[in-house]
Amino acid sequence: MSYVRMTMAQALVRHLAALKVETADGRVQPYCAGVFAIFGHGNVCGLGEALWEGRAELPTLRAHNEQSMAHAAIAFAKASMRQRIMAVTTSIGPGATNLATAAALAHVNRLPVLLLPGDTFASRRPDPVLQQLESFHAGDLSVNDCLRPLTRYFDRITRPEQILVALPQAIGAMTDPANCGPACLALCQDVQTQAFDCPERFLHPPTLRLRRAPADAGELERATRLLRRAERPLILAGGGVLYSHAGERLRAFAEAHGIPVAETHGGKSSLPWDHPLNVGAIGVDGAPAANALAEEADLVFAVGTRLQDFTTGSHALYPGAELLGLNVQAFDAAKWHGHALVADARTALEQLEPGLQGWRADPEWSRRTHGLSADWVRRVDELTTARLVGTLPYDAEVIGGVRDSAPDSPAGDVVVCAAGTLPAELHKLWRASRPGNYHVEYGYSCMGYEIAGGLGVKLARPEQEVVVMVGDGSYLMLNSELATSVMLGRKLIVVVLDNRGFGCIERLQASCGYPSFNNLLDACVPEGGSPVRIDLALHARSLGAEAVHVRNLEEFGAAMREARGRERTQVIVIDTTHARVTADGGCWWDVAMPELSSCAEVRQAHARYELARQMQCP
Repeated sequence: MSYVRMTMAQALVRHLAALKVETADGRVQPYCAGVFAIFGHGNVCGLGEALWEGRAELPTLRAHNEQSMAHAAIAFAKASMRQRIMAVTTSIGPGATNLATAAALAHVNRLPVLLLPGDTFASRRPDPVLQQLESFHAGDLSVNDCLRPLTRYFDRITRPEQILVALPQAIGAMTDPANCGPACLALCQDVQTQAFDCPERFLHPPTLRLRRAPADAGELERATRLLRRAERPLILAGGGVLYSHAGERLRAFAEAHGIPVAETHGGKSSLPWDHPLNVGAIGVDGAPAANALAEEADLVFAVGTRLQDFTTGSHALYPGAELLGLNVQAFDAAKWHGHALVADARTALEQLEPGLQGWRADPEWSRRTHGLSADWVRRVDELTTARLVGTLPYDAEVIGGVRDSAPDSPAGDVVVCAAGTLPAELHKLWRASRPGNYHVEYGYSCMGYEIAGGLGVKLARPEQEVVVMVGDGSYLMLNSELATSVMLGRKLIVVVLDNRGFGCIERLQASCGYPSFNNLLDACVPEGGSPVRIDLALHARSLGAEAVHVRNLEEFGAAMREARGRERTQVIVIDTTHARVTADGGCWWDVAMPELSSCAEVRQAHARYELARQMQCP
C-alpha cells in the first residue's frame, strides 16, 4: 500500500473532492458540490488552507451566517433528492452553535448535510482557548456536543488517522436511505493541521451507489391482502416518493388501480397538479377533495411519509381507515398502529404489482375522485384570481400573481417557503408540474429558512426560476444570504408579503380567545416607544438586490414579469392582510388551550378544544 504525507484537513478535502455518486438517472457526479465556509481561528489555518489548496476540485462558497449557510446546504440536498450534498465549516464557539437550528431542521426532514465545525485543542496544552466551553464535570466537553442529539452521526477527530474511519462513516449515514440525515465531524483545531501518512486509496474512494431496499416477502404478502380487500383506498404521497424517484411508478400504480393520491408537504409534486387522481393537499392545511376522501377511506396507503400531525389531523382525520405504511425507515412505517411495509418506495410499488393484477378500487370511488379533483382545480382558479376591492390582497392572490406571470416553460418555477401562513396557502394552491417544484420546509417550520433555502435550490437547479415566498417576520429573522446570492451570481426572485408582524400566530392567538398581544408590530409598542416603519425594499437594495415595493396586484404582476427578465436577485415587496385566509378545506389541529383563565373567551376556547379532542384516535 502506498501513502501520501498530508495534514488531516488536506486528506478530508481530497477525499470529498474525489468522491463521486451515481445518480438515479445514471449520471456520475461529484457527491459533494462544495463547502460553505465562514472562517475563524478554529478552522481558517487548518481546514481553510486545505480548502484553498483544493479549490479547483471542491468549490468553497463564502456565506454571511452559519445557520443560513447550513440551510442553503440542506436545501441543495433536498432539491437534489438527497443524491448529493454540500458541507459547511465554522470555527468553534458561536459559529458552531449557530449550526444547531439547521442540524435540527435536517434531522427532522431526513436530509443530509456534512457539518465540519472546528473544535478546541486535542492536546489541551493552551486550554482554555478563546470561545472554549469549560465544563465543571466533563473535561472533554465542547459546544459541539450540543450537535450530538441533532445529527445522525457525530464524531470528534482527536487524531489525524481517525479521519480515515470517521469520514466514510459520516458519508455512510448520509447515504443510508433509512437513516439519512445530518452528520457532524468536530475537527480539533490542532489536529486539522497535523500531518500523517494517508493511504493513497483514501484519496480515490469508490463511486457511491445508493441502495434500494426491497420489501420482506411476509410484509409484501400482507400489504397485498390489505390492498386487495380495500374498496376506498387513499394514497398519501410523502417526501419518500420524491427521494426514491418514484413519481412515475406511483402514477402508474394509482392509474392501474383507480386510487386517489393526496400529497403531504414533503410529497407535493409527486404527481402533476392536473392529474385527475391528484386530489391535492392533505391534512390541517389540506384541500377539500383530499380531506373529504380521507374521512371516507377504508385504507390509507402512506408512501414515504413520516405522518406528522398536519398530515393526520392530529390523528383525527381518518376515522374508518386501516393504515399501510410503506417507508424505507421502519420507525416511520409502523407509526399510527399501522401495518409496516419497510422498503424503498419505487421498489415496493413494483413488487406489489404482480399480486394486485385485476384489482381496482370501487369504480364509484374512482369516479368520485375525478369529480372532486376537477372541482378543486376550478376552485383554485377562482381563489387565486379573485380581487376583493377596497382591501389588501391576501396570500392566495399573490400566489396567483406569481403563477400567472410565468412564461410557458416545461421546467416551471420552484417555489421556496418555510413558515407562517404561506405554507398552508401554497400547499393548497401552488401548482407543481414537475417533481421538486414545490420546496417548502414544513417539518421543522423554520422561520428564516426561506432565502437561504432558495439559494441552495438555485445552486442545485440553476436552469429553473427559483421564487422565494416569505413573510415580513421571517424575512427580518434571516435575510443575509440575499447578499450571498448576488455575490455568487445566483439569481433569486424573492416575494415578501408584508402584513406587519407575525400574522399567522396572531390568528392562532385570536382563536385561543385573548386579545392581540406581542405579534403585530403596531401592537408591540410600549409606553415611550415608537411605531416602526420598515422599508424592506430599501433594505434588500442595501444587500445588493434589485428591489421594489408595489402598491397593488396589478403592479405586482408587472414587477414579476420584469423580474423574470433580470439577471440579478430581485425582491418584490407587497402589502398584504393577515385577516383573510383560504377557508376551503382544512381539518382540526391539536393546539392545546388553557384549562384555566380569567378571560371568558379563553375558557370557551378550551371547551371547544375538549370537544374536538374526542375525535382523536389514541
